[in-house]
Formats: sequence, structure tokens, C-alpha cells
Amino acid sequence: MSRCTTLSLSLTLSAVLLAGCSAAPAPVSFKSEIKPLVDKYCTECHLQGGAGTEASGFLTDNYHNLMKGTKFGPVVVAGDPLSSSFYRLVAGKVAPSIRMPHGKEALSTIEISMIENWISQGAENNQPL
Repeated sequence: MSRCTTLSLSLTLSAVLLAGCSAAPAPVSFKSEIKPLVDKYCTECHLQGGAGTEASGFLTDNYHNLMKGTKFGPVVVAGDPLSSSFYRLVAGKVAPSIRMPHGKEALSTIEISMIENWISQGAENNQPL
């Protein structure tokens, strides 16, 4: 094979591989992926009468309440994780004193990515399960 042909094949293969890497992440389901994380890390404090709910008004018992947010406003801006305090708080993109879950084990990078992808995809309740 000529050097030109080899280079052309290498560039084509690289482009195909890179195109596969840039594909959008698979849809994230609130019901099967996000709600279990919320239950694991948030609901202990953010339930009716819980310390987190008393302080912020934020309930995490269902999709509607999560999307409603706190007494200060929404915590999820559909399509924009960086404008979503829910994402910033669990991802550690805030002062350590207000990182969530407060005083508990941090979410894993996989769990944080799942929340980021869910918000990026529109934070829909009725995505495919």
C-alpha cells in the first residue's frame, strides 16, 4: 500500500471512531435512574418535616416536587446543568460547606454524570425507561 493510501485509510478510520465518541449519551430516565439516586442521597433530609425541607422548602419525594425546587426557586433548569443548583450542589461545584448531600458521602462521578446528562437532556419525567 502506498503511503498516501495508508494515511487516507488512517484518517478515515480516525474520523469514524471519533464520530462514535461524540454521539449523545443514552437517554436517562427519572423513574429508573434519577429517582433512586435522589432516594439514596436526598430524601432522608428532604422529606416532609425533614431538616433539609425545613431549611429550604425542597421536597424530593416525587418528580413534581423536585422540579418545583425550593422556596428560593427551581433547582433544575432543564437543558442546563450548570444553571441547575441541584447539579452544582451534588457535583461539588459550590463551597464545600454547602455541598450535598450535606455531611454525607459524595455521589460517585458516574452518578453525577447521570444527573448531568438527565438535566442536559431536558430533565423529562417521561423519558424511556
